[in-house]
Amino acid sequence: MIKWFVMFLLLSANALAEGDPTFNAWLDALKKEARDKNISEQAIENTLQNATFLPRVIELDRSQPEFVSTFFSYMQKRVTRQRVEDGRLMLQKHVELLDKIEAKYGVPRNVLVAFWGLETNYGRQKGSTNLASALLTLAYEGRRADFFRQQLFNLMTIVDAGHHDADSMQGSWAGASGHMQFMPSTFLDYSVDADEDGRNDIWDNLLDAMASAANYLSRIGWKQHEPVAIEVTLPQNFEYYQAQLGLRQQSKNWTMLGVKQANGTALPELDNTAIILPQGWQGPAFMVGSNFDVVMKWNRSVNYALSVSHLADQLGDGKPIIKAWNLDDVAITYSQAWAMQEKLNKLGYDSGEPDGYPGTKTKAAIRSYQLKNGLPADGYPSYDLFNRLMKE
Repeated sequence: MIKWFVMFLLLSANALAEGDPTFNAWLDALKKEARDKNISEQAIENTLQNATFLPRVIELDRSQPEFVSTFFSYMQKRVTRQRVEDGRLMLQKHVELLDKIEAKYGVPRNVLVAFWGLETNYGRQKGSTNLASALLTLAYEGRRADFFRQQLFNLMTIVDAGHHDADSMQGSWAGASGHMQFMPSTFLDYSVDADEDGRNDIWDNLLDAMASAANYLSRIGWKQHEPVAIEVTLPQNFEYYQAQLGLRQQSKNWTMLGVKQANGTALPELDNTAIILPQGWQGPAFMVGSNFDVVMKWNRSVNYALSVSHLADQLGDGKPIIKAWNLDDVAITYSQAWAMQEKLNKLGYDSGEPDGYPGTKTKAAIRSYQLKNGLPADGYPSYDLFNRLMKE
């Protein structure tokens, strides 16, 4: 049913975009608004002259994942042996460039290269979609049309300033581009001209791209000499409901509860730390702090932030994740997550409007259900929990 609905929307959108008066009126209004924002006529024309409506972008924007990725499946697809080996080579190849950036911005080179590896596989996969076309499509027909309309204006501003021409600017279907996959708004706010050639070139100039990423991380709160995440072991009497990203305290308080680093050593003294269990109480545990929050501002996925941390560790001392790699790694499907949310609501545990994504509110509802039923209150939407709920 969902697939047929998406196909109907795509056919409708394509009909509108191919010479339909409605689309033409929308485009005229877009150009007028761009002029009102003091974007030059030439930049407007250069950005839009070859931009086309891309039905595939709308399909991707409205598609839903088949499965809700588990932490281990997410990590293993992204932090591969090849990616670690390639990252170490990049650290050696660009040592002088990274020396300069690390000294100026205070962001460790391993972290920057980890972002680079996860975002574009070290510049090899920067995206092949025409950026103006992607943003035009999403601004006209996407789920967040207002957001992408502004991103399209931002792209025009980038073109107007001479940083890049629109026709050859390629990126992801969702509008991110360059070595570090910046959105146009991020580019305008944080990109830098590190080599002082008059252009902020995050697409073809690695120095500009790396410096821009470091500038971004530094300005949104990166703290020098603090880790992103540390794997920890929890004492047997640990109350799992305490493992929440929003429950913060000094690391010395976790130490008093018996929490240690996974290698048995004491925790470093940090403020603003939380314990998280990305795959439930049977999986690994991590202590995270302020720099984890910074990485989450880059990408709002806990699994992504942990992958940045793990890849950065692997590029350095090769420190592995110790616990639970043999954990039964069964993911619930998108439809099962939706059904779980509906069932929790029906049982009186408010998980919000069902959407198939077990976010903060759903995890809080799961935690309440677990506490009431004498289960480890980790808030994790496991397959076993799904089966239990469906029997009630």
